[in-house]
Amino acid sequence: MSKDIATPKRTQEILKKYGFSFKKSLGQNFLIDPNVLHNIVSHAKLTKESAAIEIGPGIGALTEHLARNAGQVVAFEIDQRLLPVLEDTLSPYDNVEIVHSDVLKANVAEVMQDKLAGFKDVMVVANLPYYVTTPILIKLLMEKLPIRGMVVMMQKEVADRITASPSTKAYGSLSIAIQYYMKAEIAMTVPKTVFIPQPNVDSAVIKLTRHETAPVNVLDEDFLFTVSRSSFAQRRKTILNNLQSQLPHGKEKKDLILAALEGANIDPARRGETLTIQEFGKLADLLLPDFKEISTL
Repeated sequence: MSKDIATPKRTQEILKKYGFSFKKSLGQNFLIDPNVLHNIVSHAKLTKESAAIEIGPGIGALTEHLARNAGQVVAFEIDQRLLPVLEDTLSPYDNVEIVHSDVLKANVAEVMQDKLAGFKDVMVVANLPYYVTTPILIKLLMEKLPIRGMVVMMQKEVADRITASPSTKAYGSLSIAIQYYMKAEIAMTVPKTVFIPQPNVDSAVIKLTRHETAPVNVLDEDFLFTVSRSSFAQRRKTILNNLQSQLPHGKEKKDLILAALEGANIDPARRGETLTIQEFGKLADLLLPDFKEISTL
């Protein structure tokens, strides 16, 4: 087995060899602890019958561990400067393919059909760039890709928001959007000392597992998220005030909003953070007939 990429010494050697400098704009923080990488991959429960999708492989530290455990790995890398580095560091592995693309613009489903055909068990495993963590997660979930789940590293604060329960400070529209699609749990926290360069924040790995059945059935998913986002627009405001100010013509339709809240058995004086995903689902379905124009925007 080849020498681990993710040691401080080997990482520095690779960076020096290629004269690589970190781009802050790309949120590049490379992991330099093989034990952390081993733990991340173990949470994904990969076998040689599994495939892994990685986002932002960097110099291949996590990619290497994925290649040792999965049947096939596809990694999306936006930074062209890293392509020759990855070709070098990952040369011992014939089951890795690097896609030079911004994952936010990529047709991930098409890449899966093309490069992962035959793999029924697919996991997203990545150390996500912190500045685009949320857009990447939302894109992957909204596209309803045929994946079992994700094991992804991110800023701890975002991980806390994603995994939060109702009536907690971290709970918000992001918690609802992710938890609608996946069961979310923090798998491990990661100190900043295992990165180069060290980020300013602590990190956490979250494990997302696809629900066998959705926690709530709604008439319109997009509208559910519109209602939840509206309800958290100003956290100190009541749900009635937020919905009035955020939904189109909400002030003129106050009676309709009140009727929907009553139908869902929700006190108009409650705050959004106290509502469960099931309550948001019921409320969204009752509001939909009167506000359905926004779900088609």
